Amino acid sequence: MSDNKNLSKDVLNAVNKKTGNTISENAVKKLANGVTADTIKNEAELRQLIKQVAAVAKVPVAESTINDIVSAVKKSGINMSNIESLMKMMMK
Repeated sequence: MSDNKNLSKDVLNAVNKKTGNTISENAVKKLANGVTADTIKNEAELRQLIKQVAAVAKVPVAESTINDIVSAVKKSGINMSNIESLMKMMMK
């Protein structure tokens, strides 16, 4: 079983590598602190979160991509324990 800190660093490194931009750990923590289980259930809040992540990553996200992510989250019943899946989907 992997350590959460290492997993977080790995995800951050993967995002930085994929985007070619450097995202600080503090920026990610600030975003993550605002995320609750309700954020994932509320479509407006989920859309806002996706846009905030895109802004922090300095990666443009098309409205169609946002729609795809929201749809996938709804279909999968994603929750806080598997939010990493959402991050991976956004990195594609």
